[in-house]
Amino acid sequence: MPWQHEIPYLIGRPVGVSFTNGQGTSGVLCGVSGGKLLVLEYLYQSQFALKQYDFHMIQDVNGFPPCQMQQPLY
Repeated sequence: MPWQHEIPYLIGRPVGVSFTNGQGTSGVLCGVSGGKLLVLEYLYQSQFALKQYDFHMIQDVNGFPPCQMQQPLY
């Protein structure tokens, strides 16, 4: 199934984005606008940036898997 069909289910969730050039990024998927994917990415300290990626640059989008329940590491 093409990644575009998964977008409505991934909005508001952390995702990994694979680009056609072999690079990637991760962040929270905020939505879609004008053929662009809107991803909120962490920069540093307490700074975040809403970045826009053209659909033609994207190879795949995947939601993060859930964390495995483990004993707390203290």
